Amino acid sequence: MGATMDGPIHVPQDGDAEALDYTKAAPPEEPVTPPGRWVKENLFSSTSNTIQTVIFGGLLLVLLRFVLNLVFSEENNWAAVATNVRLLMSYNYPAEQYVRIWFTVGALAAAAGLSMAAWQLHPRISVRRIGVNLLGTGGVLIVMGILTPGATPSSIRIGMLVIGAALLVIGAGLLFGTEDPHLKHVSFTAVLLTISGLIIAFLWLFPLGKYLFIDGEAIQEDGTVSATTKGPWTVTILILLASLFVGRAIGKAIGGTRPLRLAMGVWWVIGPAFLIFLVLRDPEFDWDYVLKVDLPLALAFGLGGGALLYALTKPTFADQARAVGAVLMGFAIFNWVAAFFGWYAMLQKVRFSFLALALFALAAPTFAGEKSARLRFAGMWLGLVAVGHWLITGINTPSTLDITAPPFLGGFVLTVSIAYYVMLASFPLGILLALARTSRMPIFRVLSTIYIEFVRGIPLITVLFFFSIMLNLFLPNGMAVSELAAVFTGYTVFSAAYMAENIRGGLQSVRKGQYEASDALGLTGVQRTGLIVLPQALRVSIPNLVGQAIATFKETSLIAIVGGFDLLRIADKTIPAQTAFIGQKRVGLLFICVVYWAFSYSMSRASRNLEVKLGVGQAR
Repeated sequence: MGATMDGPIHVPQDGDAEALDYTKAAPPEEPVTPPGRWVKENLFSSTSNTIQTVIFGGLLLVLLRFVLNLVFSEENNWAAVATNVRLLMSYNYPAEQYVRIWFTVGALAAAAGLSMAAWQLHPRISVRRIGVNLLGTGGVLIVMGILTPGATPSSIRIGMLVIGAALLVIGAGLLFGTEDPHLKHVSFTAVLLTISGLIIAFLWLFPLGKYLFIDGEAIQEDGTVSATTKGPWTVTILILLASLFVGRAIGKAIGGTRPLRLAMGVWWVIGPAFLIFLVLRDPEFDWDYVLKVDLPLALAFGLGGGALLYALTKPTFADQARAVGAVLMGFAIFNWVAAFFGWYAMLQKVRFSFLALALFALAAPTFAGEKSARLRFAGMWLGLVAVGHWLITGINTPSTLDITAPPFLGGFVLTVSIAYYVMLASFPLGILLALARTSRMPIFRVLSTIYIEFVRGIPLITVLFFFSIMLNLFLPNGMAVSELAAVFTGYTVFSAAYMAENIRGGLQSVRKGQYEASDALGLTGVQRTGLIVLPQALRVSIPNLVGQAIATFKETSLIAIVGGFDLLRIADKTIPAQTAFIGQKRVGLLFICVVYWAFSYSMSRASRNLEVKLGVGQAR
């Protein structure tokens, strides 16, 4: 009460250099229940709980024994998976150009490291929590070692028992030997460095063996994995660590991480597309045509459209902007009609550019304001034209890849690429559909409702068949969509309908008082939606949105039905047809089950951590 202050209190804000020093204050100690107490309270607290624990524990052991019998059956030849790892990852990508695959992996690792630095991902982790996790993992490994069938190689059984016992000892030491308050937490950096070191040591020291295909014959050699595998993976891990430290140094140098967050956010939208279509696809550009046609077109639309949009975002030009936008939209629609009937020739990217310019012009009154705001809006258009024209040029240019059958993407690369960009494209489309369905304007509400209910009433496989087989029949003369683009479009159309309903549930959770408060502050409709309503709606919708993302990732397995060579088709059809591994279908299917589970569980855990951080679903 009687304390005095010599000056104002300074609270470090996001972006301040002080906010980057995460070592000054440790988080509060998380309550960790000792294993014995947890078992007593949760499994054997009463007679009924004890009976249920015994019954269901026995059922779990029987199920675990059944799964282990499947995995270690004498009929299984796991060399079928080990030999075909490259096939499962990238299908028929040329071996002589495989450096492009590793360059892409390295670029993604660098982006991941910079993103961790940009979003200041460096929590201090409870040592006791690590100990509990190690105890659980060690116990499971020991049980698996005991239950493995007799046909299992003794080295695998002994390895499970030894590793399980080691984890139990380490976990017990961390759980019961950390009374020193300075040892109760470890930094995220220390954990990341430890895990990275263990992975690198495992690759270079553990005798996993070498599995090769030479002249159609599978060859297995003793020793560690091939240098062409462990070398690139080691470099990738080092790139991840280096980019993390570089990102932190950049944040300290510029006094905050906000610019880095903005840059990485933009990169995660357009960067993977450049890696897919310009690095992996390797287009063979006709530079004479690019300089004479593509570059002048991009400059004309970029600079001309930017100047027009800068003028239309003047606050007093709202009516003129709507009129210009309507004229441009009519001209863009006429161009597509003319293309359909073949009245005159026009590059498809010109038609797309006129359509995009019309949409920007119609949106110009919303972004009207001071000179800085107008310049940002024009800069957004210029960036869209630069990126869009470059990507379209790269996609339409013949590839240098010598592949046996299109498309150039396959295996795990195809699965992840489709899932990532379907989620990325369906999210904003789902937001627009959800806003339209909750709109007071009948035309938007009716159209969005028809779209959502119609799409949700059709099986996904039907949508994929329509887009992969029949879509080209409805396109203008001279325009065709590749199989990869058709599958992506079909998935996006389907996923957006479900995404819209998930977001609509969040929108309905926003109380009426929030709308009234935003109106009292004099916010426009766009400001109210973007600053008040959507943040609250998306926060509530996190569990549903992540569930939709997991479903989208797993549903990519349907690509196999429409002709794509994804993980499922390769494991189910390609590997069992090889002479060296005739009929070896089970091992491939078990392997991709693990892959799907690992990614789905990772997304689920990330969602859970985000929910805890934002307080979603917690009692107040």
